[in-house]
Amino acid sequence: MASSNSGSNRTLVPEAKAGLNRLKTEVASEIGLSNYENTDKGNLSSRQNGSVGGEMVKRMIESYEQGL
Repeated sequence: MASSNSGSNRTLVPEAKAGLNRLKTEVASEIGLSNYENTDKGNLSSRQNGSVGGEMVKRMIESYEQGL
């Protein structure tokens, strides 16, 4: 069952937005997507955009697990 916010992409903690953007830029740079913050994401493949998001989630989970 889909939630009522299905398809929305909002930051739950607005104070974290700058940190998420830094992480996104860092990950994109590491996988070879330079100037990612100024790139039209519609011109990138799903694989490229998904790689950035997937790596971000992986790092956030690792960071959380190390804090346990």
